[in-house]
Amino acid sequence: MTAATAGTLLVLFLPFLLSLAGQGGMAKMLCLMTSVLALLLSVKEYAAVLPWIIGMLIATVSVWERIRQRRMV
Repeated sequence: MTAATAGTLLVLFLPFLLSLAGQGGMAKMLCLMTSVLALLLSVKEYAAVLPWIIGMLIATVSVWERIRQRRMV
């Protein structure tokens, strides 16, 4: 596996990896599905952008909610 391939996989699965820091199980599952969809669509140029952005939004909200709940306690 070359460094470019590893970097591409890291970027494509970044929403899922970020969602692991969140609290909800549904967010983790949704981010995994969007990451896999982005991986499958990445064979065409710019086709993986929309699933990746949606996955990042879900992961960011999940992590934000975990931070917000910890701050309130």
